[in-house]
Amino acid sequence: MIYRIDVAHQHYVFSDLKTLMAKATPERSGDQLAGIAAQNATERVAAQMCLADVPLKQFLNEALIPYEQDEVTRLIMDEHEAEAFYPISHFTVGDLRNWLLSADATTEKLTALQMSLTPEMVAAVSKIMRNQDLILVAKKCRVITQFRNTIGLEGHLSTRLQPNHPTDDVLGISASILDGLMYGNGDAVIGINPATDNLQNLSELLKLLDYIIQEYDIPTQSCVLTHVSSGIQLANKNVPIDLMFQSIAGTEQANSAFGINLALLQEGYEAALSLKRGTVGQNVMYFETGQGSALSSQTHHGVDQQTIEARAYAVARKYKPFLVNTVVGFIGPEYLYNGKQIIRAGLEDHFCGKLLGVPMGCDICYTNHADADQDDMDILLTLLANAGINFIMGIPGSDDVMLNYQTTSFHDALYIRQLLGLAPAPEFTNWLEQQGILKQQSSRLEWPQHMPERFSRLLMS
Repeated sequence: MIYRIDVAHQHYVFSDLKTLMAKATPERSGDQLAGIAAQNATERVAAQMCLADVPLKQFLNEALIPYEQDEVTRLIMDEHEAEAFYPISHFTVGDLRNWLLSADATTEKLTALQMSLTPEMVAAVSKIMRNQDLILVAKKCRVITQFRNTIGLEGHLSTRLQPNHPTDDVLGISASILDGLMYGNGDAVIGINPATDNLQNLSELLKLLDYIIQEYDIPTQSCVLTHVSSGIQLANKNVPIDLMFQSIAGTEQANSAFGINLALLQEGYEAALSLKRGTVGQNVMYFETGQGSALSSQTHHGVDQQTIEARAYAVARKYKPFLVNTVVGFIGPEYLYNGKQIIRAGLEDHFCGKLLGVPMGCDICYTNHADADQDDMDILLTLLANAGINFIMGIPGSDDVMLNYQTTSFHDALYIRQLLGLAPAPEFTNWLEQQGILKQQSSRLEWPQHMPERFSRLLMS
């Protein structure tokens, strides 16, 4: 279908919905690199105005990537709930924006709509929303998951404790874990990106994490972020895997570039479930995503990177994940050039994920060659926390010494929890109080100046 609009005495023509979506996307370097971005601000506004008038039904009739060619498209279309969609089926994209911002769009109604919204619909509406709109609507969305604790409750903000080490040194990893625990980090997951990705090393890291969690009776979960095929092999050997990990993307070809497909993800999901390691719930998957991953492997089909990212959330949603993390600035300035683009992308990803029913977190980060700094990350952290994000990263000194990028620190989590009166997951909060790590007085969280003595054993064992 061809889309047309007149703006400022100029006639604009967009050859199909895919082109219209790309031209309507707020400026970012990835779409410019792909040659699909608006030529200027006027064309972008024209595309946004035109997109606002597109009926939501059109997204069910005009697939951006053909149904026959892409299993992610088939997943999206096949799992769409027509009955739940009926109350908003007469909406245009602009109508959806207005309704989302209204008092009528309650948390309960947004939850009921999760499976009736396609990624393309939520990506489209995000393109005509200001940052404050994205924050306000996302704040009304709640996605709650459980494994050994409960993530996503209102008034709570969780963290992934990320104790990476360039040589996977056990003492170095243990020191980072202890440091993070003393600042109340680690309730979302204690998750290691391994430097050496062989089964023996992965097994030893998983056993280390399991020992720490069991020895100190910590109500949290562990993950070593290896390929799902390795995770399946480890699960079959009864290695203690809590959360099964995989990076995912929004097209079949992009997932193939990661060495996965939906069938393999299903196998990983079932393998993790079979271990039955959860205590309060069985959300067993941990996924990571990022705008630009499909473009980097030339598997984006000419679709803008933000819409492709939203499609990845449909993949995640199928497997009822405990955590989904958009690693927003990690791929680099080729895709998100500066702090402004990273901030916008982080808000978009969180908004789209939450509307689709995905438990969204964000690695609020940038690479050293991006036009961004820690002040930009402070802004995005503060905005996302106000928007109700489920979890963020906690890393010693904000500097990941293994992956070589900048993100949020243990202290950043302490800052935002104190600023907004947010607590870790309730089970984890209780544990912190019992251990003498945290004191809750007058609705404020207070951390001691000295480490509880029993925890120093971790560095001597």
